[in-house]
Amino acid sequence: MVMPKEYRIALRNCGLINPESIDEFIAADGYQALRKALKTEPLGIYKEIYDSGLRGRGGAGFLTGTKEKAAAVICSDCQKYVICNADEGEPGTFKDRIIMETDPHTLIEGVTIAAYSIGANRGFIYIRGEYELCIQRVQHAIEQAYSHGFLGENILGSGFNFHLEIRRGAGSYLCGEELTLIESVEGKRGYPRIKPPYPAEKGLWGAPTLINNVETLANFPAIILNGAKWYRSIGTEKSPGTKIFTISGDVNKPGFYEFPMGITLRELIYEVAGGIRNGKPFGAALIGGAAGTFASERHLDVQMCYDKLRDVGLTLGSGAVIVMDGTRNLNQTMLSIFKFFKHESCGKCIPCRIGTTQLYEALKESLTHQSFKPDTVYPDLIRQAEMIARTSLCPLGQSPMLPLKSLWEHILVKQTANR
Repeated sequence: MVMPKEYRIALRNCGLINPESIDEFIAADGYQALRKALKTEPLGIYKEIYDSGLRGRGGAGFLTGTKEKAAAVICSDCQKYVICNADEGEPGTFKDRIIMETDPHTLIEGVTIAAYSIGANRGFIYIRGEYELCIQRVQHAIEQAYSHGFLGENILGSGFNFHLEIRRGAGSYLCGEELTLIESVEGKRGYPRIKPPYPAEKGLWGAPTLINNVETLANFPAIILNGAKWYRSIGTEKSPGTKIFTISGDVNKPGFYEFPMGITLRELIYEVAGGIRNGKPFGAALIGGAAGTFASERHLDVQMCYDKLRDVGLTLGSGAVIVMDGTRNLNQTMLSIFKFFKHESCGKCIPCRIGTTQLYEALKESLTHQSFKPDTVYPDLIRQAEMIARTSLCPLGQSPMLPLKSLWEHILVKQTANR
């Protein structure tokens, strides 16, 4: 069997250059995409991103060019902002950290190109507070970019002005949600807002705002340099490009890997990550972190891309792949996920504040009984989780439903039937 070959776009400089040296970045064609972009009309930039088919790499998989166009055309002479969402809090996910630690200038170049495309003159990189090294390296890179004329006034003599700064998170998982993140950048408590309006209409301080994930923005320079057609030649028809997968759990070679969309889960686990530790059988894989979905053995040959996973009731999410061998107690895993959401609920809306606690307590109490019957407990939990999802203000209240329902339908139903 041939080992799948990595194809690095977002991670193209990882391990190859000194992340604290702008000279090494420039020598590796750094900021060439920005130079090219500034010689092009903004319309041409967001059209190139749209035509590339790039989808948001933060979890939702929304078409990046659609968001970009919405922020660009809403007004021509009003104040606009760009925000990079680097508040990476999804369990099992560390792709954005790797980009910021190893190649911060690619991120800055991507943010600046995005700002130019929509006419924004100010931007923020909102970094998870626990990511100390990321904060240090991105701040150092910003200072270097200013000193070399890639940020600030009249960038590269183009007449385009753009100022960029860091905002530091304070540990809230919920601030990874874009409207909650905006509240935090504004200096308010990290509470969600009701949609609509969406950020492209009324975002930071009421102005049109484009929000994208670190990995998403790290793809911008390569797309502008090489073109949308080149990008579409990688990956699958409906999910072009590459994806960074962060693989952890019961595998021999955990780590971060970038592959074209469409690689299978089996290839990721058994060829890329070296298989299950100690030769144990495969049990399950949680794809996308705590807010993701459980894949069973029958999903091993499904392509890892948005549409193919959706067709079988799975989500790609952040690209985290947490592998569990066949000896793991998946009920306890689900309990840990409930505990996580209970802890991270901001408490603003009652369904999420009370509901996540009730889910955790109900499963915890059920697991204390020797007569525990999944076919009785899980359908009740699913009904409650569905109600929470329907009535919560933000995606956090909708998240427990994904791992819960997929664990039951993809794995536990079969196990229960075989008893």
